[in-house]
Amino acid sequence: MKKLILSAFYLLLLSCNNIEVKELEYPEDLKVITRKEWGWIPLEKSKEQFEISKITIHHGGVLFSKDKDALTSIKNLQKWSRNTKHWIDLPYHFVIDLKGNIYEGRPINYSGDTNTKYNPTGHALVEVMGNYEIQELSKTQKQALISLIAYLKKEFNVPLNEIKTHLDYTSETVCPGKNIYKYFKDGSLLKEVDNYNK
Repeated sequence: MKKLILSAFYLLLLSCNNIEVKELEYPEDLKVITRKEWGWIPLEKSKEQFEISKITIHHGGVLFSKDKDALTSIKNLQKWSRNTKHWIDLPYHFVIDLKGNIYEGRPINYSGDTNTKYNPTGHALVEVMGNYEIQELSKTQKQALISLIAYLKKEFNVPLNEIKTHLDYTSETVCPGKNIYKYFKDGSLLKEVDNYNK
């Protein structure tokens, strides 16, 4: 009963502010923790909407240890993004934690935000929690990243050559870190994405 009341309250909040939130339907094999499931606070303001034409990979840039709570971190990122940066929401559309859990972030119909000088308009932004200049991407995280990218590629008809990293758009950053970037540099990750649905 409590779950039903919370769901109704969540839908009421969304409908009251008249801000369009595009909801995605995920295939059964892609386990995504939806905004509703993790307790996302609905948007209070919006911005111009855009269609997705690119997929861009980021890392958090901050060391993230196994004993930290991913959900607390995501909720704190949402608060910081809104209250300090005055963005409409957390900057990324999806966040992948150390266990390979995929969380929905900013609604996909609103472009993300960045602290660097590149224009993320039309980019689906995916963040892998942690600092991959220091940390290594686990097999579970890598598989989650591949399956999410493959889904987004198919859903939005994104060409393989438009799947890149933050570093590919600006020299102001090392994001997503050398231990993720190496899989883009050698082409292995995109090869796995391309073969995912074949």
